[in-house]
Amino acid sequence: MFSTLLLLGSTLLSAFVQGYSNPGACSGACWAHDPSIIQRASDGKYFKFNTGAGIYIYKADAIEGPWTQEGVALASGSSIDLAGNTDLWAPDVHLVDGIYYMYYAVSTSGSQDSAIGLATSSTMEVGSWTDKGSIGVTSSSSKAYNAIDPNLIQVGSVNLLNFGSFWHDIYQVELNSAGTKTAGSSSYNIEYNSTGTSPCEGSYMFYNDPYYYLLWSSGICCGYDTSKPAQGYEYKIMMCRSKHSTTGFVDKNGDACTANGGSILLESHGTTYGPGGQGVYDDTTNGLTLYYHYADTAVGLADADYLFGWNVLTWSNEWPAV
Repeated sequence: MFSTLLLLGSTLLSAFVQGYSNPGACSGACWAHDPSIIQRASDGKYFKFNTGAGIYIYKADAIEGPWTQEGVALASGSSIDLAGNTDLWAPDVHLVDGIYYMYYAVSTSGSQDSAIGLATSSTMEVGSWTDKGSIGVTSSSSKAYNAIDPNLIQVGSVNLLNFGSFWHDIYQVELNSAGTKTAGSSSYNIEYNSTGTSPCEGSYMFYNDPYYYLLWSSGICCGYDTSKPAQGYEYKIMMCRSKHSTTGFVDKNGDACTANGGSILLESHGTTYGPGGQGVYDDTTNGLTLYYHYADTAVGLADADYLFGWNVLTWSNEWPAV
C-alpha cells in the first residue's frame, strides 16, 4: 500500500512539474517534419503536408487520423534554380480567395542560398498542384536573413509573410494583393535572440482577439540519435504577442521579441522530446489547435522517427497554453 502511494505521488508530482498535456492521439501515417495542417473547405477532409522530396501529402477524416500517405505535391520539385529544389522544406498551406496556396522553401542545410516558392491547387489532391516558382523572397551571404520557413498571415486585405532561420532570426515582408510576389517593400526583423548559438526558425503567426501571436522554434531541430543536445538546447516552441501584426511583439515579462525576449509555449516533457516546426489551425471541431512534430523517446530519436503532435490550445491571461 505504501509503495503504491509513493508511486502515485511520484506520478502526480511528475505531471505537476511537467505542466504540459501530452500530444493528442494519432493513428496511421503519423510521421511528420515541419507539418502544415488544413481542412478542405468543400468536405472538411484533413490534409497534412510535410517537408521532404516534393512535399508529402497525407489525408484523414479527423485530426487524430487514421492518416494515409497519398503521394507528393510537386513530383518534379521546384522550378527555382537552387540546390535543394527537389527536397522542399517547411510547407505552409492556406486557402486564399478560393485557391489553396502552398509556400515552401528551397535551400540546403547550413546554406544561406535560399528562396521561398509558391504552388497552388484547387483541391490539394496529388497531381493538382502547379508550381509558381519564386515569390521574390531570396537570400544569399549578402543578406541579414535566411529565406526559409515561410508563413502567411492575412490581415484584412494585406498579405504578410513571416520567414527566417539563423542569420538574425525571423523577418516579415508584405506580399502583393494576390499573395504571389513581394509587394516591393523591404523586409524587417520581428524576432531576434542574440544570446547563445541556438537557431530561431519556423515562425508562425495567428490572431486571437485582441492579439497577434508569434510562435517560433528555438534550439537544435534534428539528428538527436547521433548527437543529442545538452538538456534544454533541443527544439522548443517560443512565443511573443502584439496588438499589431508587424511590430511590438513582447513576451510574458514584457521583453521585446527583437531583443532576446520570448516565453516558452511547449518544450520537452515526459517522453515528448524536441517539439517544434509548429503551426496553429482553427479546427472546425476543436477550435484553435497547435500542431508540431516531436520525437518520442520511447519510440526513437532519429529524424525518421518524428511524430505528428497536436494539442487544443487553452488560455490564461490571454496567453496560449498546452
